[in-house]
Amino acid sequence: MNLATRRLSITGPAGVLEAAVNEPLDAAPLGVAVVCHPHPQHGGTMDNKVAQTLARAFVQLGWRAVRFNFRGVGSSAGAWDAGRGEIDDALAVVADQRDPALPLALAGFSFGGYVASQAARRLAEAGQPVDRLVLVGPATQNFEVAPVPPGTLVIHGEADEVVPLSATLDWARPQHLPVVVVPGVGHFFHGQLSLLKSIVTGAWRAWRA
Repeated sequence: MNLATRRLSITGPAGVLEAAVNEPLDAAPLGVAVVCHPHPQHGGTMDNKVAQTLARAFVQLGWRAVRFNFRGVGSSAGAWDAGRGEIDDALAVVADQRDPALPLALAGFSFGGYVASQAARRLAEAGQPVDRLVLVGPATQNFEVAPVPPGTLVIHGEADEVVPLSATLDWARPQHLPVVVVPGVGHFFHGQLSLLKSIVTGAWRAWRA
């Protein structure tokens, strides 16, 4: 990200979780956003470029952005748990970083989108719903991405070679959920990260209008 990144350790259900926090410059944060990274067994970490782009978008909007490594990734303790324990990891980060005075957003890329959706569902069931949810290329083909609240921002590349656009449309259709389709873009948004950031920030500003 940049020199303003602050590293910290968060107590998770399988041990310490490595995390990174970026704050807006010269102002108190307007909210807290927790960002979930892609599949740990395919090289996904909190330093993935899409995860970092999501964090940059939130910081640009004046929010605190919190990225973290799932169990067994980087310096995080534990081992891969096929997506089950990883949801618990996300909830532990939310519990540690959530500020009751500020709105909370969850965001995730690919596998992280699955985790974010399931964590959001559990929080809603506990009477602590998130204020906003952002899913980029969610792993709708290989994982059970949870139904999401109206107003969720879902972004998917038309040429996604990892998660076919058709899988995400099939998931979104019964929910009558709009999907922002980026023409000609693959799963990792190569060369289009600035566009991805502008889609997120533009949607946020439209929500506030």
